[in-house]
Amino acid sequence: MAPGNIAHFPTNDSQLAHAKTSPQVPSETSSEVGPKDTAPATLHNEKAQVPMGNGYGDDDDDEDDRIEITEDDCYDELGFSFSETKKWLILTVIFLVQVSMNFNTSLYSNALKGISEEFGVSAQGARAGAMIFLVMYAFGCELWAPWSEEFGRKPILQLSLFLVNIWQLPVALAPNFASIMVGRTLGGLSSAGGSVTLGMIADMWESDHQQYAVAFVVFSSVGGSVLGPVVGGFSEKFLDWTWSIWIQLIFGVAVQAAHLIFVPETRTTIMMDRIAKKRRAAGTHPNLYGPNEITPFKERFSMKEILITWLRPFKMFLTEPIVLTLSLLSGFSDALIFMFIQSFSLVYTQWGFGTITQGLAFLPILVGYFVAWGMFIPAIKRNIKERTEKPNDERAQYESRLWFLLYTAPCLPIGLIGFGWTCSGPPLPWIASSIFAAIVGIANYAIYMATIDYMITAYGPYSASATGGNGWSRDFLAGVLTIPATPFFTNIGGKQHLQIASTILFAISFVLVIAVYVIYWKGPVLRARSPFAQQLQQSRADNGGRRASYMPSGGYGSAPGSRGGSRMGSRNASYGPGQGARGNSQAVPDAHVRKRLEEIAQAQSKEQ
Repeated sequence: MAPGNIAHFPTNDSQLAHAKTSPQVPSETSSEVGPKDTAPATLHNEKAQVPMGNGYGDDDDDEDDRIEITEDDCYDELGFSFSETKKWLILTVIFLVQVSMNFNTSLYSNALKGISEEFGVSAQGARAGAMIFLVMYAFGCELWAPWSEEFGRKPILQLSLFLVNIWQLPVALAPNFASIMVGRTLGGLSSAGGSVTLGMIADMWESDHQQYAVAFVVFSSVGGSVLGPVVGGFSEKFLDWTWSIWIQLIFGVAVQAAHLIFVPETRTTIMMDRIAKKRRAAGTHPNLYGPNEITPFKERFSMKEILITWLRPFKMFLTEPIVLTLSLLSGFSDALIFMFIQSFSLVYTQWGFGTITQGLAFLPILVGYFVAWGMFIPAIKRNIKERTEKPNDERAQYESRLWFLLYTAPCLPIGLIGFGWTCSGPPLPWIASSIFAAIVGIANYAIYMATIDYMITAYGPYSASATGGNGWSRDFLAGVLTIPATPFFTNIGGKQHLQIASTILFAISFVLVIAVYVIYWKGPVLRARSPFAQQLQQSRADNGGRRASYMPSGGYGSAPGSRGGSRMGSRNASYGPGQGARGNSQAVPDAHVRKRLEEIAQAQSKEQ
């Protein structure tokens, strides 16, 4: 076959529509392969003709001649096939990037005293800079996600890091407090956060093998927030308040450089575009095009599409009981850490802690994160074993990912009530409240890890929107509760204000934790009632039982696949030997392909 005559077996409806098929029922057992100019056997061993020339359609029609590359055609060249060493090197840099972003949210609090004195604002007014950064961070994550899926992870993350670093300058060099607020606002809005970093995990690991990577990145997210006050105690003690900002900038520039040098592009559709261009340039596949080359940009990224994509996380947050409940629990848990940042000075000054030791008082929370991370390793192994042994058990495939949370989520109310009634100062030892703070840390990590892992699996191609709602609630609630944190801990309950305030938080967390058990046992019912889950179930049926990684147009978005994930097909080559196939002499269609051939053939028969 000449290089231009690519026998590309159709793997989606648009390609199937161009294929000429026989109007008979395909044989489920036949694997006969016809001559080079035919597709695999279809109906009673009759051959389905593959369009010749330079592709599908007439030779003089360039658009019809184009053939879209699939993951099957280049799987060995995508992020999934990176070596484990390369994957974890990339993930280590991403770990540092995520730490840097969350470090920016908390270190600012150590500059509050200096800002208040220099610009004549109250300490409470200065906290507005911490609040606005977190609130804008919540929206920034959602705004950046679609662009990373259209243009690639690397350029978008580089742009985000660059802008965040640039917006540190108006804060550090601020002539007035308004400049600080502007810089913090734009800095938060420029932060891409987990919307990109978690997306990179999906670029390199299949969903059944991603849990260890998710656990690693989740640690960087929660750990970065606690690292801020630990470092900030020293900078506040020995340096001018502006160094709280310069340290953020130095850290940010360092991780941006590391990302630029060590992290390649991982977004699947972008890599497929590049592979197709490379093969066209080599002359072996002159009509092979990437997924983003086939569809014009204006169609993939119209204003309607942008609005649908940006609104979907909020729609899921409000209409999906699973997303709403788990996101509120996760958001409340994370908000506690930022409330603690504002309240620890109130608590530990009772034991005579100074600026540095108040910062070091956050180390027990970091210890809690390490403990939870270590505890999740055997829990993940158990979960993988259960899913393998029960491939057809719905609860094993989905809700089992929440199993360990049944035992760790109660650490949140336990930690809060224990901290509240051991933080009243001498004669109680300070270590008692620190132990309960570590227990809160265990809960915060476990809640974030388990809810993210469950949502990614339960919502498939909509997982970016589901986890987006989770991330949005964490940052938004943390930001909103930063301002009232100090008045909350000082003005409620009279002499026992610290105890009463923590008891109120205990009561709220107790109710939210109960919801974890409800979702664990009623998850299948809730997913069955979900419009998103119904679309996913239908897509699995259409794909021969395989989980879809993107959805066709309809209800919740015109084309979520264009940004919601890579376009995953079967792991068979979609065109013949010598044309880039992965060692297969001829590709045999999967059951879902034969089914679609049958449907199109029957439709054509009726028309005739």
